[in-house]
Amino acid sequence: MAATIRNFVGGRYAEDTAAGFDKVSPVDGTVTARVQEAGQSLVDRAVSAARKALHGPWGDTSVQERARLLRRIADRIDERADELLAAEVSDTGKPVSLAKELDIARAAGNFRAFADVVAATGLDSYLTEFPGGRALNYAVRKPLGVVAVIVPWNLPLLLLTWKVAPALASGNTVVVKPSELTPAGATLLAEILTEAGVPDGVYNVVHGFGPGSAGEALTSHPGVDGITFTGESSTGSAIMRAAAPRVRPVSFELGGKNAALVFADADLGKTVDGLARSVFTNTGQVCLCTERVYVQREVFDEVASGLAERAAALRPGRPEDPATTTGPLISLEHREKVLSYLKLAEQDGAKVVAGGGIPAMGPELDGGAWIEPTLWTGLDHSSRVVREEVFGPVAALIPFDTEEEAVTLANDTDYGLAAAVWTTNLERGHRVAQRMNVGMAWVNTWFLRDLRSPFGGVGLSGIGREGGTHSLDFYTEPTNVCVQL
Repeated sequence: MAATIRNFVGGRYAEDTAAGFDKVSPVDGTVTARVQEAGQSLVDRAVSAARKALHGPWGDTSVQERARLLRRIADRIDERADELLAAEVSDTGKPVSLAKELDIARAAGNFRAFADVVAATGLDSYLTEFPGGRALNYAVRKPLGVVAVIVPWNLPLLLLTWKVAPALASGNTVVVKPSELTPAGATLLAEILTEAGVPDGVYNVVHGFGPGSAGEALTSHPGVDGITFTGESSTGSAIMRAAAPRVRPVSFELGGKNAALVFADADLGKTVDGLARSVFTNTGQVCLCTERVYVQREVFDEVASGLAERAAALRPGRPEDPATTTGPLISLEHREKVLSYLKLAEQDGAKVVAGGGIPAMGPELDGGAWIEPTLWTGLDHSSRVVREEVFGPVAALIPFDTEEEAVTLANDTDYGLAAAVWTTNLERGHRVAQRMNVGMAWVNTWFLRDLRSPFGGVGLSGIGREGGTHSLDFYTEPTNVCVQL
């Protein structure tokens, strides 16, 4: 019998709702849980519970008290890591090794990082001189209020904690709407926060879909003071429309069509290894993954063949199998989207140098959302496959001749999330990275993060920055106090 995943409101699981939906495993297509869908009335209750907690004892907690609480949460995540791991793998189908190293470790790390940040961060003060006197100006941070946290399905626990940790550190209360495809982790986290001592109503979870369901009810709710969202650019646009009437602040990390630039002087062994990670990690379902690889013509064939070898060496399989390197896509629906781009690439004259279809997984797994890691050459830069986000384990390899050409090609996009530059000439690395129209640029690496640094994109890739004090800037409202001396 499938488990039931319930909404969590005001410190307890809500009673069963009439509406619900099945959670389907992307690994084999079986139903793993029944999820209770939150309607408008339950969203109202969640926002009310968050508002009540905001004006209760939680509103009087000090920065140091909240920092200590975040560290207790991190410790409790460590203690229940196996349960969180099982929830993450059940939801996403990603290999156990990847989920353990990336998602679970970062979940605890996010709480510890923002405990340190909030405990150490202050605001400016000024001694102001004017004719006949002086004044002291200083600013204090106050919570933004009730924050709607909308979380995607690709890194559900990691990105949830990336938002909840600074929100709670800043004294806010939250109502979380996880993706309908990955509901388990957010629900289990509610238990962990309660065990760590988070007061009732500070953390609430409502399940459902977007339009006409919990997502729309939450983002348009008049009791919500701010919205943070990670996901597709089109969904971000819809949320902006919902936020506009009350001019509520939003923080968006959206899609990307990220480029890698490989120069002829790069260490090609390390570069191809790095490209394999940036193209294929989490089956390409990371907003920072590389989908455009620009390679200097002198080394194009070598890079293309090396990356194709890495693609062929990947092993899809059950998450718990130690030999598995690659999981499925998140759903059969998403696979249809990715397959449509594979077909479009063929129509546009692409040469398939790796993958290009659906792997034969055997009768036990053929019902899952499996797809082959795929690489193309021969695509024109104007192809939709090169210009639109696919969000799968795919990349187009395109040659260039000069640095200026590479920069122009990489920046010719409506997105602006991330880029990677591969070269042993660090002067060039600094120069090219700084010319990328993106929020984040790596040189000779990918996905290496300092949690204090700004994280976010430009253009269709988002609004605002997260990380360190940048997160605190969104989750707090500064009030300036001026005292005449």
